Amino acid sequence: MKFMDLIAIVPAAGKGCRMKSQFPKQYLTICGKTILEHSVNVLLQNPKINRVIVALHPLDIHFKHLSIARDGRITTISGGKKRTDSVLAALRASPPAKWVLIHDAARPCLRPEDLNRLLALTLSSHIGGILAIPVRDTIKRAITGRNHIHHTIKRESLWHALTPQLFPLSLLRNCLEKVLSNGQSVTDEASALEYCGYYPELIHGRSDNLKITHPEDLALAHFYLKTSKNL
Repeated sequence: MKFMDLIAIVPAAGKGCRMKSQFPKQYLTICGKTILEHSVNVLLQNPKINRVIVALHPLDIHFKHLSIARDGRITTISGGKKRTDSVLAALRASPPAKWVLIHDAARPCLRPEDLNRLLALTLSSHIGGILAIPVRDTIKRAITGRNHIHHTIKRESLWHALTPQLFPLSLLRNCLEKVLSNGQSVTDEASALEYCGYYPELIHGRSDNLKITHPEDLALAHFYLKTSKNL
């Protein structure tokens, strides 16, 4: 099997319950394409990425109808109940590669220039990093179990994590396996590296690289996508 420099993984096995739609949010349509197609296409347009593994729900009936389903660079696998399970399943199914890039299925507004800045880490880092933006809003911590303010958190040195996230493939796989074997839970891949004592780099990204989570996010993503096409 040919050794690759880089592969990409898109975990798309979630149901997106907070969207309150009849089917998973990654299959909602914006600007003539599904959210998942937008998210995957920006990866496929980069010449450094020639293999994308999409982790689908075992009962997924929608992906096969998409145009990207016929792209020979895409492989699909069955994902798990949690994001960590899906990513690890994709890592175990991956062809040999030095680096792996993980991108949310519901982030359709990733700009090519942000992706290129992140991929530049392959030339300078042995740990990898993530796209992120500094926290700009005032952050409040609530009293546990109550919707009352406990205190204000200083936002200096706080960053809002985005995707893609980029790491050496074997390092990420080992860290995720350690997290699961120790019964821990993480919400993104960088957290697995942090748990194992590594310090991924923060690469400044654009704030319009939003993750579609709630119904009101659709209109904003539509605006961003139309704006980017008109640039």
